[in-house]
Amino acid sequence: MSAATMTAPVTRSGADEGRIGLRNNLRHIGALARRNALQIKQDPESMFDVLLMPVIFILLFVYVFGGAIAGRGNQQEYVQYLVPGMMAMMGMNIAMAVGTGVNEDFRKGVMDRFRTMPIARSSVLIAKIVVEIVRMLIATTILLGMGFLLGLEIRGSVLEFLGAIVLATVFGAALMWIFILLGLAVKTPQAVQGMAMLVLMPLQFGSSIFAPPTSMPGWLEGFTKVNPLSNLADAARALINGQGAVAHPVLVTLGWAVAITAVTMPLAVAKFRSKT
Repeated sequence: MSAATMTAPVTRSGADEGRIGLRNNLRHIGALARRNALQIKQDPESMFDVLLMPVIFILLFVYVFGGAIAGRGNQQEYVQYLVPGMMAMMGMNIAMAVGTGVNEDFRKGVMDRFRTMPIARSSVLIAKIVVEIVRMLIATTILLGMGFLLGLEIRGSVLEFLGAIVLATVFGAALMWIFILLGLAVKTPQAVQGMAMLVLMPLQFGSSIFAPPTSMPGWLEGFTKVNPLSNLADAARALINGQGAVAHPVLVTLGWAVAITAVTMPLAVAKFRSKT
């Protein structure tokens, strides 16, 4: 009798999930997003990556590698090349934090509590993504602010500039589902970080984010052409600089974002339901 009583809330929440309306679902997402935001307020150190990473990376690459890549004295032109590309990098690095956060919540038992409540399972994960999107926008704002201090110019229109930010945000949100799935699949946050770095490093440095692919060996140049980060970097660069092909890299980036979300979101929700 007592065992049945203990498991009853879980059964009811699973049965009621399909009958939760859109308004209630949005309300649950909002409440859970506020909960995640309050966690950040109580632990401000968790924002160090968002606040410091853009500053450190842009200064490092502009002043350490900029002269070698763009030529001595051409750092400003390298800023014009680098900053739009780094918008793609910000999304990927912030996305990694979602996986470690989900893994930590499971280890602490927080997710088990959520799964006993009459809320849609997807709302728990979507709320995580909502807060991480805000963190991503903060990191992008700091990155662009540093870029302007170092000489970045908006050579396209304001709408194109905003379009580059939106495109990077959409793609970054899609990547979060990959890391959520990874966080649900492995046992520890350290394992999430280790596996994420194995993915992040080749994708970031084997792309057009930091250097033109034409300077790379043929086999690596071929990899950069199919690397989704290259397409995002090229699209953001064309939108901000107001030159170069825009339609193709934008459409390819959006295609990647839709495909990644369509595949990994259902898998992440299913894994969340079944994880013990």
